[in-house]
Amino acid sequence: MNKFNSHAVLKTVFAIAVLGFWAPAKLFSQNATIRINADKVENKISPLIYGSNIEDVNHEIYGGFYNQRIFGESFEEPNTGINFNQWRKYSGFWTGKDGIVNISPGRHTQSIVMMNGVHHIGVEPDHSAKLIYEAKSIFNGTISAEIRFRNKGDAGGLIFRVSNEGVGDDAFDGYEVSLAADGKKITLGKHQQNFTLLKETEVSFSPQDWNQVQVLLMGKQIDVSLNGKRVLSFIDEDKPILSGMIGLRTWKSDMEFRNIDLSDQDKSARLKLVNQTAEEISYNWDLINSKNAKASFKLDSTAAYNGKKSQVINFISGIGKVGIANRSLNRWGIAVKQNQLFQGRVYLKGATEGPVTIALENSAGSKTYAQHKLNGVGKDWKKFTFNLKASTTDAHARLAIYLSAKGKLWIDQVVLMGTGAEQFNGLPIRADIGKMLVSQGLTFLRYAGTMVNAPDYKFKNMIGDPDKRAPYRGHWNWYTSSGFGIEEFLKFCEQTKITPCFAVNIYETPEDMADMVEYLNGDVQTLWGAKRASNGHPKPYGVKYIEIGNEEVIFNGDSKSAYEEYVQRFKVLSNVMLQKDASLKFVSAAWWRPDSPNMEYVFKELNGKADYWDLHVGGDDPSAGSETDKQLTKMLASFRKWDPDTKMKIAVFEENGSKHGIGRALGHATNMNAIRKHSEDVLTSSPANALQPDRQNDNDWDQGQIFFTSDQVWGMPPYYAQKMQAESHLPLRINTSVNGTLDVSAAKSENGKTLMLYVVNTTADAIDVNLEFTGFENRNNKVAVSTLSGNPNAYNTVKNQKEYVTQYSKIALPANSPSYKFLPFSYTILHFSKD
Repeated sequence: MNKFNSHAVLKTVFAIAVLGFWAPAKLFSQNATIRINADKVENKISPLIYGSNIEDVNHEIYGGFYNQRIFGESFEEPNTGINFNQWRKYSGFWTGKDGIVNISPGRHTQSIVMMNGVHHIGVEPDHSAKLIYEAKSIFNGTISAEIRFRNKGDAGGLIFRVSNEGVGDDAFDGYEVSLAADGKKITLGKHQQNFTLLKETEVSFSPQDWNQVQVLLMGKQIDVSLNGKRVLSFIDEDKPILSGMIGLRTWKSDMEFRNIDLSDQDKSARLKLVNQTAEEISYNWDLINSKNAKASFKLDSTAAYNGKKSQVINFISGIGKVGIANRSLNRWGIAVKQNQLFQGRVYLKGATEGPVTIALENSAGSKTYAQHKLNGVGKDWKKFTFNLKASTTDAHARLAIYLSAKGKLWIDQVVLMGTGAEQFNGLPIRADIGKMLVSQGLTFLRYAGTMVNAPDYKFKNMIGDPDKRAPYRGHWNWYTSSGFGIEEFLKFCEQTKITPCFAVNIYETPEDMADMVEYLNGDVQTLWGAKRASNGHPKPYGVKYIEIGNEEVIFNGDSKSAYEEYVQRFKVLSNVMLQKDASLKFVSAAWWRPDSPNMEYVFKELNGKADYWDLHVGGDDPSAGSETDKQLTKMLASFRKWDPDTKMKIAVFEENGSKHGIGRALGHATNMNAIRKHSEDVLTSSPANALQPDRQNDNDWDQGQIFFTSDQVWGMPPYYAQKMQAESHLPLRINTSVNGTLDVSAAKSENGKTLMLYVVNTTADAIDVNLEFTGFENRNNKVAVSTLSGNPNAYNTVKNQKEYVTQYSKIALPANSPSYKFLPFSYTILHFSKD
């Protein structure tokens, strides 16, 4: 093949890979040689390097890992006036009054930005928000709404034939008709988890006035009218989307909608979206008001049982049901199985003429799966417990609390959990998610992240009776439950034998941190050790690792005064904790800026006080390990330059990015090859993030290793890459060299009878490799192989949960001149043994 044609083929392969059309059959193979010298041990490999990072970003805990099925149990969220019985929001803050819907895309969203080549969290408004009408799909018919802009922005309008919707800018399939905020353009676009412009037309309208947008659907043809005049027509011949739901969408704009009408072959209707002005329902709850019952709904801020608010329902007269219902995180539904038993509790007060009914129902409330009657409600708050056994299976059920006769009822602190095998070893943790974390082979788990930077993230708010732990204004979730906290995390790690590390807010008081250490590690004869025992855990937790803060000074720029404040807080808190337990190991969370003179200042101040310095690295690039190796090398060299005798080491507590496909799995694999190289100076590697609800991505941090819905849980390719690492651990890294593009490391057992070869192929070509061994004679020619491979953009979905998983096999490799072909875009571990 001549040089010109060879270059052309390479360009073709690259284009195929980037565009997502990669297939295993490659155009050609490369050749390489890997030399493994088992006689030359480079360093020891810590068994703690197989970590993960869990925090409440994108509702990992509150709505997922935490077994509480009710989202918004304390009614802290404000009333918005929106009828969420038939509509579901995806981002944004939606409010309604007098028939008008207001939308602000977002007020408090974290997003991924880059600093020093590493992804980390920044804060910015949401770009978009969607509100989807779930009660009906439309094929042919007419959709219309009146729209106006409240201020300058970009665009917004109607979406239709919507499916596969989720949280995220382009997270849906369907069409969009949008008005431009400058009043000069109307646009038709197509979304398939992306955006394609189909047609746009110049128009003239006043953005601050009401403008009627009407869409007529006739099979592949879409006609759009503005204020009664047809302005756009388009026939979609390219795989048209022919049915789906309708909704409202805004892009970087504050907008208002009213008079939303839907007509199809069945009937025409004005869709109810705004509640009556007097109705106040906490944001995560739905209103129940059936038949001719007359009722009122209020949020009471004067006498809540827990937190600041409670929900009041007042059945005034008539016949029917009056109450509220909860459909869990983002109203995705409470998953119930036939004969599944749930346990619950609720706090009530008031005066009622009949019992209060607690029920599991379908999402519309038309079918009851289980119910329990509560009697004895009085003028003071009282705890009521109940059990509900579901009569059928439904992944999208709801919990309803209602009156069937006159009365006034206050409701607060509603909890619903599974029982038996549905909970992880009796802990308030979803068993299926807990088991997935264990099956990953984790040896280290960090409980931290930006959630600890919230002012009210305090240890003493997380212990004792969970029903009395006040909700607080969190970082990721504005109204966050303290039902799951540091102690629940430690109980999970205790039962699973996973080494834990948690972070504390740097503005905790010294007194509270001293009490925390005594509570967690103290003898039962101590004051706080006795409190731990009275809370049901006599044995000390034996905590060893504590991080003080998280990504501190990241948003202050390279500020000397900010680093000085962090150093001062670190010293104060670490000193009092060490007085309670001298065996503790502390991790500095000062943001690492390798070229800043402030790093030397922080090091010299904390040298001998901090045992580790937290370093966050990137992971999206399949070759991320090369950059991580450079970062670790430079960081450790700086430590030794500043103090040749230092014992300061590194904790890689977050491997960050925005992907969860094969490419990210390869990035983690190359990172781990780098971590092995420096393992004697690195505590662990904890990729972010351990968990992520499916189609729930509030901040473009789309990097969960384990995904879940209300009733399912499955691993993404990075999950399998970490699992492969953990199950093939050996303690001694040995010398390797390679003459090609492969990323390689190797390890052997203490007795020298087992050898692992870890190989990452980040290219679009299969690579034929000759293997040359030194010091591993008389090996068995039977070799165990584990491989993960695929398109770099490929990942597992709820419908195809095991499409990209580790493939295990056994092959024969001859003792003389062994060779192996490594697949394109693959991570492979070869397991060799001696007879």
